[in-house]
Amino acid sequence: MTERNGGATIGKIDGAAYRIPTDRPEADGTLAWTSTTLIVAYVSAGKRRGLGLTYGDASVVAVIKELLAPAITDRDCFDIAGCWAAMQRAVRNVGRSGIASCAISAIDLALWDLKAQLLAVPLAKLLGCCRDTVPVYGSGGFTSYSNEELGEQLGRWAKVDGCRFVKMKIGSDPELDPKRAEFAWQAIGDCQLFVDANGAFDVKQALRFAALTEDLGIRWFEEPVSSDDSAGLHAVRSRTPAGLEVAAGEYVFTLDDARHLLSEDAVDVLQADVTRCGGITGFLKIAALAEAKHIDISAHCAPSMHRHLACAVPGLRHIEWFHDHVRIEQMLFDGAPALRDGDIAPDLSRFGHGLGFKAVDAAPYHTSGEALA
Repeated sequence: MTERNGGATIGKIDGAAYRIPTDRPEADGTLAWTSTTLIVAYVSAGKRRGLGLTYGDASVVAVIKELLAPAITDRDCFDIAGCWAAMQRAVRNVGRSGIASCAISAIDLALWDLKAQLLAVPLAKLLGCCRDTVPVYGSGGFTSYSNEELGEQLGRWAKVDGCRFVKMKIGSDPELDPKRAEFAWQAIGDCQLFVDANGAFDVKQALRFAALTEDLGIRWFEEPVSSDDSAGLHAVRSRTPAGLEVAAGEYVFTLDDARHLLSEDAVDVLQADVTRCGGITGFLKIAALAEAKHIDISAHCAPSMHRHLACAVPGLRHIEWFHDHVRIEQMLFDGAPALRDGDIAPDLSRFGHGLGFKAVDAAPYHTSGEALA
């Protein structure tokens, strides 16, 4: 391993999976779960190592170790574009989307963290800041929650943490959703209410919900129908009240996925997830595509991985302050973001993204790959 021009060749690449139980059972319109799997990746070069992560399935670790590591080992760690292209080639025959894209995302995030560390700058400064802080929206409100649990969680984000927007899940029982939404609306005061159906509705069900809740002033309707149904998203977008925006994109894994949603006029706001869409390299490509279409972008989940990047994307509205990921990141990472007056900010006193993995604390949750130290 040799250092040159401030950089170094890539040496060891590590990955491991950790399954963390939820604090209580959770569900949305199309899925129920009791745990979340975190995948942590390291890329080493010189005397430094960069850290990346994704959320998904433990099988991501095998993709990292067996396909991605051989593709980029011994490359210059500053050559992130070249590494990204090499990783894309490496997964050609297993498919670029899904698990493979999550694995690429984790490694790309580690490479950007590593580069910023070697240059001794915060990642936000390396990417170039256009803002100092980023708004978040509190996100949870699972369909498995009672009305009291729903109101307590959303109300705390709105009235204690200063969030200007909060989001609840709908779709498990469409007949109850309007009343649940009204209960949430009453609990949050002047805060704006967002809803997320996770693709549980068809077009008519989505339009019916929008009509029944119009007086609540809901501003964001996420995945009213499946994100695979771009025509259905367009139909909902075309027929809902003017103040209600349709959002989708959390399952964008490639630039083509994003291009398809935008070309079909399927969304008012495009979502992207840096832990799924090819890391920072992929996210910046998607953000540029959205900007060219005059569509804003919103960061999906994983606030620790989005906060530096979000400062560098002009058209970015907010980051999802997702209950599960916030809890995990604050449990298992030094330097995880803290919410202040509804915003988060990068810690510019730390190089890279500033996160340190608490390997000892995470050890009881380890499920796959060699446990990290």
